[in-house]
Amino acid sequence: MSDFKEQYWKYSLLIIIIILGGIVFKETLPFLSGVLGACTVYVLVRRQMSFLSETKKMRRSIAATIILVEVSLIFLVPAFFVIWLLVNRLQSVNLEPSVLIKTIQHLIDLIQQKTGYDLLSGENLTMITSNITGIVQMLVGQVSSFLINSFVLLFVLYFMLLGGKRMESYVYDILPFRNKNKKDVIKSAKVMVTSNAIGIPLLALIQGFIAMIGYLIFGTPDPVIFGFLTCFATILPLIGTALIWFPLAAYLALTGDWAGGIGLAIYALVVISNVDNLVRFLLQKKLADTHPMVTIFGVILGLSLFGFWGVIFGPLLLSLFLLCFDMFKRDYIDDPK
Repeated sequence: MSDFKEQYWKYSLLIIIIILGGIVFKETLPFLSGVLGACTVYVLVRRQMSFLSETKKMRRSIAATIILVEVSLIFLVPAFFVIWLLVNRLQSVNLEPSVLIKTIQHLIDLIQQKTGYDLLSGENLTMITSNITGIVQMLVGQVSSFLINSFVLLFVLYFMLLGGKRMESYVYDILPFRNKNKKDVIKSAKVMVTSNAIGIPLLALIQGFIAMIGYLIFGTPDPVIFGFLTCFATILPLIGTALIWFPLAAYLALTGDWAGGIGLAIYALVVISNVDNLVRFLLQKKLADTHPMVTIFGVILGLSLFGFWGVIFGPLLLSLFLLCFDMFKRDYIDDPK
């Protein structure tokens, strides 16, 4: 009878945890980006927190506050500046549908004159224009979400820093693995988070800067803005920066600047693409030797699940899946004992 009660209590408590956890997760889903961002930054600054609080004997609250200021100056302030710059530029763009239709129709006429093909009908043109307007409005609307999640990031990070090793010990204890496997999982997570959190922004900045130089050389409109957009395009696997430079090269060619269009295309294929490959190769050797397939499919998976932070947690999720699968194979198939 006592065994039955123990089982009843155990599984009842488990059901309650799952139900309440599901409710909490659903209601806090809009703030998931801030929580994931806090976890990412914590991995990067935990050693500094340990140095300030243990080596320098500084109060944990003061040390945590110093780190929050540092994070704001290094990560959030530049991000706010970029967003402000983009939003300010978008506000100067006339989103009136008739004006957009006229502009796009002009480009379609150019294409028809150069190639002889009528690419779009009037109905399709109107539909595409409304979609473009909706996309721009959605991007502008994401700014408020970014601001809210930035405050969530700082708030969660502060209490993670206060918790420190007690929090890490608690998480370590509840992981459902053997001690050796726990160490492998934690090591893999730290390496992947550090590699992506440092490597992806660094790659984006380098490629955006190199692309902006090309845009300036070949006379594209708004080279600084398109340089920033190229930074963000680098997070997309396979196509990446081509989403920005290819339409610009086509635009230059269609407007009569064939030398600029061809030159930009050659510059992008030879310089921008090789910079991408070179930086990725160097980062993999210095930070984490991750298989390219894990990175590509991880980013695709992560962007749909986690939004922007999916570029970090997508490959991490896929890597942890493969690690868990390998642990299961070693522990229960290769060595059933």
